[in-house]
Amino acid sequence: MPPLSDVVFAEAQGNLCGAASLSGSRFAPRRPIRLRLPAVAALVVGPGALAMLGENDGPSMLSYATSGATYGLGFLLPFIILTFAAAYVVQEMAMRLGAVTGRGYGELIFQRFGRVWGWASAGDLAFTNLITLITEVIAIRLGMGFFGVPPWAAVASAVLLVGIGSWGGRYSRWERLAAGLAIFNLLFVAVAIFARPSAREVVNSIASWGPLPKTTVQAFLLILASNIGATVTPWMLFFQQSASVDKGMTPRDIGRGRRNTAIGAVVAAMTGCAALVAATPLFSHHIEMSHYQGGAGFAEALRPIIGAPGAALFALGLVEAGAVAMLTISASSAYSIAEMISGAARSFNASVAQAPLFHTTNIGIAILAGMVVLIPGAPLLTLSLNANLLATILMPASLVFLLMLSSDRQVMGAHANSRTATVLGIAIAVLVALAGSAYAAVGFLGAFGIHPF
Repeated sequence: MPPLSDVVFAEAQGNLCGAASLSGSRFAPRRPIRLRLPAVAALVVGPGALAMLGENDGPSMLSYATSGATYGLGFLLPFIILTFAAAYVVQEMAMRLGAVTGRGYGELIFQRFGRVWGWASAGDLAFTNLITLITEVIAIRLGMGFFGVPPWAAVASAVLLVGIGSWGGRYSRWERLAAGLAIFNLLFVAVAIFARPSAREVVNSIASWGPLPKTTVQAFLLILASNIGATVTPWMLFFQQSASVDKGMTPRDIGRGRRNTAIGAVVAAMTGCAALVAATPLFSHHIEMSHYQGGAGFAEALRPIIGAPGAALFALGLVEAGAVAMLTISASSAYSIAEMISGAARSFNASVAQAPLFHTTNIGIAILAGMVVLIPGAPLLTLSLNANLLATILMPASLVFLLMLSSDRQVMGAHANSRTATVLGIAIAVLVALAGSAYAAVGFLGAFGIHPF
């Protein structure tokens, strides 16, 4: 592997030489992050919480709701909690890498493993992010459609939001915009209350991990892989590591970053479970969701069961989920592409004129996603579920690079992975790989009329 020649550790001073290089040093924040926000707010507003709540995006909430509508309470409810625990392990590594090295995930791959792997990782991310952003626009379109907003206006609003995020030349402004929207992820908790679930059944589901879904193996593997892809995805690594650098985090901020990521994981797990619980009345009433794909989706289907207020909150929750993800996922694309170009500024602390590639990518990929969504006749719910499946299939390669970098003492010094973190990381990578490959294998055999189970 090529040496990381411009990274020189200075553990005695608690910093890393060249740490500001990611954003083109003159765009790096000049004040420590602890001076920009009150202590309590700083625990909630940060890259870790935004990565977790950004991953509670449109396709993720639709995946959780589909689980509840199709299988009711059971195995998948505690499984969501498990996936967010795994997401915390992964995202903590990404945060620590950014704080210690001062470099984004894509840039480190480029420097440590060479141009081929660097461009390959950036290309995979750009493709996956485009597919995911399409589903975010779908979520916003579905949510706003419940209130009678025409598709073109909903799509325009989604793209405009990303443009507003790029305007202003300050990372802190962008971060607070995203965090302000992310708070409304809690709307799904309110919808779950409107659904009036049995507390006893919820507790029994979490405690017993049952009952298992009654379906075919292929369908079960699809929903399993979709729920994994709803929580552990490549864009989160790129986003949190690069945003940690853009925020100005250093090794001294690792503890704060861990708390921020943990809080985000807990809140996101709670709201993800709430989305599943909110849709369980559809399972109880035997509602077939395929009839609603062309309209306002779950909100429309839930209205006659839980009432108009609960259905409206579900629709607003979808808009919020898509909006926060539009900001964070388009940002991860902008970071990764700009990191591949030597000397290109890659920071929200830079204006459009100072970082044209960064901001053009940020807005351009949102525009492209919006244009695709306006194509008539797209299978919206199916596309959303398969976006998560794609993330599951592509995630193992990203996890391998993450583990290698965060365990490398030449890169991380005293902040390298502990043995426990390495074992957990390997276990997560193996499980994600098995979930994706098992679904692909069963689907492949099924195409030839072979059903092994």
